[in-house]
Amino acid sequence: MFTMPITSRLAANTPKPPILSHILIPILPLGNSCAAEAFQAPSPPMKAPRPFLRNGVYYLKRRVPARYAPIDGRQFVLMSLHTDSATEAQTKATAAWNEMIGAWEARLAGADADADKRLAAAKELAARRGYTYLPAAEVARLPTPELVDRILAVLRKSGEIDPVEAEALLGGAKAPPMRVARILDAYWPISRDKEAGKSMDQVRRWRNPRKKAIDLFLQVNGDMNLDAIATSHLQAVKAHLVDRMVEGDLRPGSVNKDMIHLIHILKEVARSQDIPLRFNTSGLMVKEGAKVTRPPFSDDWIRGKLLAPGALDGMNGEARGILLGMVNTGYRPSEGAQLTRAQIRLDTEIPHISIEPVVAHLKTDHSRRVIPLAGVSLEAFRAFPEGFSRYAGKATLSATVNSYLRENGLVDTPDHSMYGLRHSFEDRMLRAGVDERVRADLMGHMIKRPKYGAGGGLPLLAEVIAKIAF
Repeated sequence: MFTMPITSRLAANTPKPPILSHILIPILPLGNSCAAEAFQAPSPPMKAPRPFLRNGVYYLKRRVPARYAPIDGRQFVLMSLHTDSATEAQTKATAAWNEMIGAWEARLAGADADADKRLAAAKELAARRGYTYLPAAEVARLPTPELVDRILAVLRKSGEIDPVEAEALLGGAKAPPMRVARILDAYWPISRDKEAGKSMDQVRRWRNPRKKAIDLFLQVNGDMNLDAIATSHLQAVKAHLVDRMVEGDLRPGSVNKDMIHLIHILKEVARSQDIPLRFNTSGLMVKEGAKVTRPPFSDDWIRGKLLAPGALDGMNGEARGILLGMVNTGYRPSEGAQLTRAQIRLDTEIPHISIEPVVAHLKTDHSRRVIPLAGVSLEAFRAFPEGFSRYAGKATLSATVNSYLRENGLVDTPDHSMYGLRHSFEDRMLRAGVDERVRADLMGHMIKRPKYGAGGGLPLLAEVIAKIAF
């Protein structure tokens, strides 16, 4: 806290702070002629200010509106406009008065007890005074001339410190405590790198499980300050999830994903704001056991069910095209959905598709690849040479296809889904004796040994596809 003797000595030995946008001068005794120029109104909106000429210079004098009396003890404000031009004076008067109103409003907001409003008001008032709002600790580290400038700017004529001005210029407004209910507002900005290059739908899908994790915490524990979260609060979330897992609503992997998202968000926001945490994360995961994978469709099922005449006629054309394209390429559904005319290359010696970033990121760096087209997959792309605009960058494809397959008896078990065609494609390559490197190239997988050369090129890949295509 700055004491009066210190600020008095500073004021006596330091030039006054620079004038920012207009000069406030002491109020002179008001004659009737001057009083006639004052306009009294309780609150904005007000009439346009009317400058008056005195000694060859235009001034603006107005009564302090009653609305602002609690935060400005003056009866009138008198300011020089520094011009002898009536037109320029009117322009300056309007701008100066509007700025004065804005500063008063910011000061009124600064008197609010709500920490969020007080901090926002302090930042706005500092900006209107020509300063950048800084926390008190940073203000204290400013070079001496800048520090003195701020101190002098918060002094009233009486030499007392104006508390509202001090909050704005000396960093007295405290940031509100971080609450769990508001934590995502702080998390999204510090996680922008995770969203770079993603489509709007991918961003939505990336955010949703994180929103779910925070909603789950609030559901179990209610809202609280981030620094008040204890291990017991996280254990309560885990217990809630385990109850659902026992009832069959969740798999162990889903429980762990929710806990991982929750813990990550709490830690990242705490780190970014230097908030100490109390909780311990050990023992918060559950054993997942054997990994659950989507079962492949058998060759007989694909040939006799999925590709039976009329089996897919009730599915919309683009969804059917992506599904059939998947049969002999093994691409991920999202990869097929984002293909465009530029990546569907039919007028070449070997028709093929190129999996590369277009609408959205690829899943991994190894996903970039070319896949020759044959059989029902080639026919599907001939029907849709421009791609599948209905599903590009959207997440509705798998739900549409899987719902159709289940409703029409086209899945062998409840665990089967569209994605199983990708596993079927790799199984057929494995049974055909296709080299591991070639399989990895076609599937977009990483191989656990160094890759050399180009992998055989399109002709070799086309021979492989031709052997296993339906």
